[in-house]
Amino acid sequence: MKMNKYIKIAAFTLVTGAFFSCEDLTSVNTNPNGVQPDVVNPNLVMPTVLTEMSKLYVNLGYQDIAGVVQHTQKDAWSSGHNDYDWGGNQSWSGYYDILRNNDLLYQRSVAQNLEFHQGVSLVTKAFMFGLITDLWGDAPYTNALKGELGGTANILPSYDSQEVIYTGILADLDKANKLLSKQKSEYSSIVDNVDVIYGGDPTKWRKLANSLALRYYMRISAKKADVAKAGIENIVKNPANYPIITSNSDDATMGFPGTSDGTSWPANAVYDVSGSNYRRLKMANTFVEYLQAVNDPRLGIWAAKVEIPLVVDATLPAGTDKIIGGKRYLSPDKVGNTKIDTDPEYVGLPTSFSALPSAYNLNPTPGQTSFNPHVSFLAPMYKNATGALLRARLVSAAEVNFILAEAAQKGWAVGDAKSFYEAGVKASLGTWGVGSNASAYLATKGVSYDGTLKQIIEQKWIASWTAATEAWFDYRRTGFPALAAGPAAKRQALPVRFYYMQDEIRINAVNATAAMDKLEVSNYSQADGKNSAWSKPWLMQGTNKPW
Repeated sequence: MKMNKYIKIAAFTLVTGAFFSCEDLTSVNTNPNGVQPDVVNPNLVMPTVLTEMSKLYVNLGYQDIAGVVQHTQKDAWSSGHNDYDWGGNQSWSGYYDILRNNDLLYQRSVAQNLEFHQGVSLVTKAFMFGLITDLWGDAPYTNALKGELGGTANILPSYDSQEVIYTGILADLDKANKLLSKQKSEYSSIVDNVDVIYGGDPTKWRKLANSLALRYYMRISAKKADVAKAGIENIVKNPANYPIITSNSDDATMGFPGTSDGTSWPANAVYDVSGSNYRRLKMANTFVEYLQAVNDPRLGIWAAKVEIPLVVDATLPAGTDKIIGGKRYLSPDKVGNTKIDTDPEYVGLPTSFSALPSAYNLNPTPGQTSFNPHVSFLAPMYKNATGALLRARLVSAAEVNFILAEAAQKGWAVGDAKSFYEAGVKASLGTWGVGSNASAYLATKGVSYDGTLKQIIEQKWIASWTAATEAWFDYRRTGFPALAAGPAAKRQALPVRFYYMQDEIRINAVNATAAMDKLEVSNYSQADGKNSAWSKPWLMQGTNKPW
């Protein structure tokens, strides 16, 4: 019986095989419910590219990288956020997924001679490859995105050096600047609502291209100072040919419609009904104390006040621990040698201070489901799925002005450092709705311009709230702010890159190994070996930064 069954299956296979052999396989291999890549309208691809890129960026800057630069800390599920325990398996596959779709957008735009779409695609390509090399170091670039062509060199691409990648990025941005130089009426097939960043405005995309060029010129300034200086000076001296983002209305941002979990602000409490992801994310005391020291008006926008402040009163009877009038009163013996924060308004979590951060400040309910009333939550707006201030912020006028302030502080011919610095501060305050405080804030000790790189980068660090990747990249090349790892961190220094993922090392072994061999092992690399978050890629080698 079994033999007869197998004979029947074999016969059916032969018959069906003969049937299909009579047809053109390309016509059979067609998805009747989809659009073939060789005929797809670029306007159908653009929204996916832009939304996925923006979501990826805000997730980086609002989650674990915010932990690295000590904007926030977590009091549960905290080891990656607080302690840099990243497991050595960070994946760039999602980044290359976006780049593959973006390459399709570009190829179809070229085929249809759509210069606006080409320009947008080149800006997006530069942004995404910039993130990849910033985060990992050397990476597939020249031979990336060619897997469909077949061949080992395309399926297992070689890695380009960071120097080559940054050079390519700057070339693409210059090309985009030219493609985007016309009036909107001179382009065809622009559909405003598929451009979720600028609504089909080529002038604003052009400003973004040149502002990104400023970002990447400054990124390489420690390694290729002459190139960076010439590039930035050329942009600034030729505003008609190289317009840049100078006002908040030109900021590259994306809002969230909030119609589903995938279209909502990350870690919201609308689609995460338990609210656990919102609840676990707390202000970092590094950030809180810095903002308090200069009476920064943005603190009240970003953070909630502690629900129940602690009060230690030596006049209370021993053993006192009770809540009166919304405050928790404690006798000194109930505190003992435990370090607590009795600030009546804002309290941040110390950086990587303990394996059980939820126990901080005498929290009565430590653990995974904790609700700590003695530490500042993020502002209530971060529970929402959508909102006017809940935006992915890719590049801002504040960032551009701080870049130019740094260039001027270096002595480059771009203008006055103080003016750019103050414009950066004003732009950030305006973004968060506290622009009316600018004059008083800029007159504050510690904020009033003192001519130092330290101050410029520290204000840029503040302005990078929810876009913390830029703060991390600035820290790596300048050492500012002077951040320190906490006692429970994986290493006693901040990391400087992501690990190459294990699947890549296993599958693309020759090329991944060659890239790892070029990393500079540091005193903090330790058991990780060369593929460490504390091994330095080309960008930091020889700079003595950040440590």
